[in-house]
Amino acid sequence: MIDTLLTSFITFFTVIDPIGTIPVFIAVTASVNNNDKKKIAIKAAATAAGVLLFFIVLGEIIINAIDIPLPTFQIAGGIVLFLFALTMIFGESKPEEELSHLDKKEDKAIFPLAMPSLASPGAILAAILLTENSKYSIADQSLTALMMLAVIFIALIFMLLSAKIFKYIGNSGAAIISRVMGLILSSVAVANVLQGIKIYFDL
Repeated sequence: MIDTLLTSFITFFTVIDPIGTIPVFIAVTASVNNNDKKKIAIKAAATAAGVLLFFIVLGEIIINAIDIPLPTFQIAGGIVLFLFALTMIFGESKPEEELSHLDKKEDKAIFPLAMPSLASPGAILAAILLTENSKYSIADQSLTALMMLAVIFIALIFMLLSAKIFKYIGNSGAAIISRVMGLILSSVAVANVLQGIKIYFDL
């Protein structure tokens, strides 16, 4: 149980990357007052939590409805997670990539904060893979959802304290942490691929 909780927490912390969200939050809220910053942070966290909960509850049902075997989705998801991890390691860091998508006409809490910063494609895939109905009980899935919400809450705290945290780590620090998270995520992705192959071929 503890191993499952730890795996879920580490996976979600890696793909959601609360630390990497700090520079994004600072950039999108640079021109608003402190009260509005709090509202944006709360709205972004709530929206991301809602999106990920949706996929935790209905993700596998949607996949089954279009007749995709879950092991093949796990393999594909692992490959996508691995590619996502490679972009974190070798490509633009999370802050750099998501700041490039910033458009002042968009709702800042929704884009780019809630999506794709918090509820990233990697986080959505992780939400589905970590709540497989045939592998995890309702209790296990509920605990996984709690771990996801815990990471979102941590991201919310980081956004609210972003000015103080960014003062110490800066863009370079956030980029380094994002790349370390990418390395961890790549290991999780490979494990998912190998497990999917094992289940699919009944090894």
